[in-house]
Amino acid sequence: MTDAVATARPAEPPPLSGPALVLAGLVLAVANFLVVLDTTIANVAVPHIAGGLAVSPTQGTWVITSYAVAEAISVPLTGFLASRFGIVKTFVVAMLGFGFFSFMCGFAPTLGLLCASRVMQGLFGGPMMPLSQTLLLKIFPPKQQPAAIGLWSMTTLVAPIVGPILGGVLCDNVGWPFIFYINVPIAVVCAFFGWRMLKSRETPAVKTRIDGVGLGLLVVWVGALQIMLDEGKNLDWFNSTEIVLLAIVAVIGFAAFLIWELTEKNPVVDLRVFRHRGYTVGVFTLCVAFAGMFGSLVLTPLWLQSYMGYTATWSGYSTAMMGVLAVFMAPVAAQLAAKFDPRRLVFLGVMWLGAMAFVRGHSTSDMDFWQISLPLLFMGIGMPFFFVPLMGLALASVEPHETAGASGLLNFARTLTGAMAASVVTTAWENGATASRAQMVGELHPEALPAGVGAPMLDQLVQSQAVVLSTNQIFLVVGLLFAVAAAVVWLAPKPGRAADLSGAH
Repeated sequence: MTDAVATARPAEPPPLSGPALVLAGLVLAVANFLVVLDTTIANVAVPHIAGGLAVSPTQGTWVITSYAVAEAISVPLTGFLASRFGIVKTFVVAMLGFGFFSFMCGFAPTLGLLCASRVMQGLFGGPMMPLSQTLLLKIFPPKQQPAAIGLWSMTTLVAPIVGPILGGVLCDNVGWPFIFYINVPIAVVCAFFGWRMLKSRETPAVKTRIDGVGLGLLVVWVGALQIMLDEGKNLDWFNSTEIVLLAIVAVIGFAAFLIWELTEKNPVVDLRVFRHRGYTVGVFTLCVAFAGMFGSLVLTPLWLQSYMGYTATWSGYSTAMMGVLAVFMAPVAAQLAAKFDPRRLVFLGVMWLGAMAFVRGHSTSDMDFWQISLPLLFMGIGMPFFFVPLMGLALASVEPHETAGASGLLNFARTLTGAMAASVVTTAWENGATASRAQMVGELHPEALPAGVGAPMLDQLVQSQAVVLSTNQIFLVVGLLFAVAAAVVWLAPKPGRAADLSGAH
């Protein structure tokens, strides 16, 4: 009977080789690159989008948060989708859906339609990250699989660098819709060659059951929380009945989600992995530090374009500086993570990020490009020592069979935290500027002003300085968040084994 079963089971196709391997690897790497690119390409476009759609810059950031939240929600569903429909079909459909809704984003005439399209773009884009990694491991021979993971990791590191630059160039030269239109032909080509070259690697479809209740509760509490954060400032926070209701829905939905997922046999998100102290500490450290980093990445181009006179292109150049040294330091961090206590590397990396954030907290309105950009450039040194060892620390703390689910939950938490940080930072930035302006206006003495300084010039000067003060306050808080995250990592036990990342996403 065993022989009959073995005979009936289809043999795994051999790994690809030669030009076929190169082309298939390139298709998968580009697919992952495209999804990660869209997390940052819109950052520098927010002022352009806000102006084009006649909304405030704060409302314009919904374009960033809606994509991030949808992507976070869809990542935990990857395993179910791949099992239910086959890994290659899921990848190809996700690629085509991503391309279609990218077109709809560029075509959108209103902010509502744009955000709805970004939600759908994120839902289709989320599964492509883990699927591209899994398929890379399927087509590469075992000896070359570390190189495949290196290729996948490089696209994850390089895309956030290219995003602000490409977004700035497209906005300044052809218009903001083209930051989305550019995805369409690439998505179609990747889907076509992905199917042609990978269909022999298709996995059988299995009628598995999805945790529909858990998924529904996840969507409800995450959606309510994000809408509350995005709309809070416009509706005067808890003086608004709508905000109060959203807060109640988010709290009750989150509590129900926790209870259901902890008692469900096959949960959509396996929260039981938090029983491992190392994993819990790793997730907390990652979320706190990533919130600070992503929030500052969203704030920087807004500040530069709105008050420092930068074009989208030049604000993109400045923002992208953070990733330049990160690319070169990533292999060093990976080698050191295999030799030294990862907690020490994470501590040093995150403290370095905090030090650079404190440097940025002393900005002035007359700084030139390099004075603004050099701290961002040097921040890149610490980024790989934050991400690479921390991922290993967290995943080495769980059981081997829990690695894939724990990795998906880690990425869900990271992406969701980034979306929330973007909303909180932009709101706090505007509120801080308003408060600083009111304080400065109250201390002005018109008789002491130099001759020739009129009301419009004075108003512009006061607003500019108020924004700088608020920006500095945000950067100082970000530095404090990094310090807290660095200290907390020591609560994790030293891992007794290296994490097996082959099944992770």
